[in-house]
Amino acid sequence: MDFFVDLAYDSINKQNEELCGDKVEVVYTENSIIIVLADGLGSGVKANILATMTTKIAGTMLREGASIYETIETIASTLPVCNVRKLAYCTFIILKIQNDGKVYIVEYDNPPIFFIRKDKYMELNKTERKIHGKRILESQAQLQKGDTLILVSDGAIHAGVGGVLNLGWQWDNVAEYLLKQSKIEKCAKNISKKLIDTCAYLYDGNPGDDTSVVVVKIREPEVIQLFSGPPENKERDQKIIQGFMGARGQKIVCGGTAANIVSRETGKELIVDFETGTQKIPPMGRMEGINLVTEGVITLSKVLENIEKYMENILLNKTPWEEDSKNGASKLTKLLIEDCTHLNLWVGKAINPAHQNPDLPADLNIKIQVIRKLEKHLKTLGKKVEIQYF
Repeated sequence: MDFFVDLAYDSINKQNEELCGDKVEVVYTENSIIIVLADGLGSGVKANILATMTTKIAGTMLREGASIYETIETIASTLPVCNVRKLAYCTFIILKIQNDGKVYIVEYDNPPIFFIRKDKYMELNKTERKIHGKRILESQAQLQKGDTLILVSDGAIHAGVGGVLNLGWQWDNVAEYLLKQSKIEKCAKNISKKLIDTCAYLYDGNPGDDTSVVVVKIREPEVIQLFSGPPENKERDQKIIQGFMGARGQKIVCGGTAANIVSRETGKELIVDFETGTQKIPPMGRMEGINLVTEGVITLSKVLENIEKYMENILLNKTPWEEDSKNGASKLTKLLIEDCTHLNLWVGKAINPAHQNPDLPADLNIKIQVIRKLEKHLKTLGKKVEIQYF
């Protein structure tokens, strides 16, 4: 099955707690992705320890091929017991998504998983098992492109309890909200951020419980090829551009010199659209066969700023690329966050004297530093990123 697992998660801590009592662990193996969401008893340090131990044990044992029985038995016998409640208690949900699209789900005392397919909720056939005295629900499904799976801790279901909502948000209401968001939002991170943001709003900024969200969206792979040059050796221009133009996916060129190289090697005219420029961001260009042409360092630096702002902030207000959607930096930010699963960067290492003293090492090149930070952030957002330097 040719698909991409778009994965994102977010959490907010209970009011006045420095540590979150929920924990998410993601383990990649050769044949699968294992996702564990655990919710420790209570809140604060003890809850964090319980949740962390649960996710680490489950993730490690399942990665090494242990059965679910062995895993849960180990969790039950390992977790410390609360001196007050006499419980070693931690709810959890485990997803194991195989490379062929089969998903195995294990649930223990957590809010039921949300499974959306074709704008409807999919009913899972759950089998009950007793393991070490614990009631476990198991289910399996064959994933399809477009499927969305959402895991939440009970902080999401209880959001607003005793305040904005007397009985909390509740599962059915969360389900209705998620159904709408899965239609609107293309990427998992937007859904995750909006759900956790809404929970924070319902808690009126004072969360009564640790709240965590994990979103998995099964997507068609979307590849972007981004060229930002020029190469150190001009004699390589033709070969590099042939490879760039022949590669799969959308084509983006950042930088005036890079755009002129592409224009020269392809014979396509470069047209600068001066109406798209702003006081801070230079104008974009147009070229046949290229999806987006922008200026280089200034635009890429603004894209980096936008992505950092996106990662840090919640989403009740407009996203960074919606605030000024017509400039090149906003368009490129949106492409990289929402319309990209795989990013291939073609980076020329020739130094622009306008940006750096040519006598300094190449690693101090401003453009290279921006590219490396972009790579780091986009990988954090779950993108597959590869860089070729020339």
